[in-house]
Amino acid sequence: MINNSNLYRWDRLAAKSLDQQFVNEIIHGLNCSPFEAEAVLESVYRVFGDYFDSSESLKPGQIRLPVVSFEAQSNQRLSDAKQVTVTLTLTDDKEDLPIRKQFGVVGLRRHRIQRVCQQALDQDGLLTVEDLAYRIFNCGQRTICRDLQHFRDNDTFIALRSTVKDIGRTLSHRVLIIKHWAKGKEYSEISRDTSHSLKAVQNYVDKFKRTIALCDAGYNVTKISFLLRLSAALVEEYIDLYQQLDFIAHRQQELKDFLKKSRLPDDQEAAS
Repeated sequence: MINNSNLYRWDRLAAKSLDQQFVNEIIHGLNCSPFEAEAVLESVYRVFGDYFDSSESLKPGQIRLPVVSFEAQSNQRLSDAKQVTVTLTLTDDKEDLPIRKQFGVVGLRRHRIQRVCQQALDQDGLLTVEDLAYRIFNCGQRTICRDLQHFRDNDTFIALRSTVKDIGRTLSHRVLIIKHWAKGKEYSEISRDTSHSLKAVQNYVDKFKRTIALCDAGYNVTKISFLLRLSAALVEEYIDLYQQLDFIAHRQQELKDFLKKSRLPDDQEAAS
């Protein structure tokens, strides 16, 4: 006899969600069909969703955690840094169960890492590796570091303090944005994938273009750094990136057109 228990595991887990409880109440209390009950649930979310999201009370699966503020300086000790309290979603059955089913435990943990880091950033906070390992997922730092290496290998930006503030041996978020741009991704897509505002993405790409234009015009790293108000290290990184990246055809043309328009810019124009 074939054991079919695994086939029903995900249905059993999904049945424990609040959404399913609400649907059951509609079905049995108002004698509605499952289709009608789901339609009622969708209407509730559509009408009251904003009120649910703005509620200060914690929803099932959420925690409130004090973390380092986005405003804290990168060279500031954590003990002296400003902190903010953020609300993080550790479990969300509707979102997590399909991930767990398809990608397993490791895939689910990585999905949750992305979620909580983004949620912290949206609330002006930044998580650290220690936060993820010891305060949220109760695992070793090596486990989290392997997950972060997976994200770096796939050019996926994770909004940790070390990446947003470029502390330590991490891939600069500016460089990651340029890589996405060079591959032909739209600005809105880059904004979503890297957890940066559209304005910030456009600014980083513009500074990259201007760096290459000035380099092409014969300016050295020190001069470019002064004119564009960028660190010398970032200027060198942009120049190296320009030499190493394979730009998709329309990005090559876009950069080529920009360089033509920027031949021998004067200092005032470059600094604007």
